[in-house]
Amino acid sequence: MDLTEEDVLEILKLIEQSDFEYFRLQSGDLNLTVSKGGYVPSAAQAPPQPQEPLPRAAPQEEQRAVANPCSAEPAPVPEEVADREGLVAILAPMVGTFYRAPEPGADPFVEVGDKVDSETTVGLVEVMKVFTSIPAGVAGTVTEVVAANAQFVEKGEVLYYITPVDAAR
Repeated sequence: MDLTEEDVLEILKLIEQSDFEYFRLQSGDLNLTVSKGGYVPSAAQAPPQPQEPLPRAAPQEEQRAVANPCSAEPAPVPEEVADREGLVAILAPMVGTFYRAPEPGADPFVEVGDKVDSETTVGLVEVMKVFTSIPAGVAGTVTEVVAANAQFVEKGEVLYYITPVDAAR
């Protein structure tokens, strides 16, 4: 089953409007799990697991569960991101559509070479027509723009790399 970005957003919208606290969709290689407020079913309520183990993808291609996609908690930083030449990764705080500019046709919030402080807005993530500002979270210089404008991103996906002020000295 191939789902488009619009399909995933529509599923999230329907779940948000429903009384469901937990939703799981598994079809072939697709494994989508959504939980409101951190709810996870107990073993007695959890859907039965397949008897035969499913083939595992390579670590960077593993399926990710979407646990509370609107959570503002920072996602854990993947090891390969944390060790990238002293740069700090700005990560997507949730699943949604990433925008580099405040509106269509406007200049991006930041470009490579721009100086930012921890409060500088570097982008927006939209989920169900709700926009969330993404602060840089660190003072420094934008080194690399990773995510494209209007790109669908997952929680924890790298959006930018920043050279922190500490490393620039």
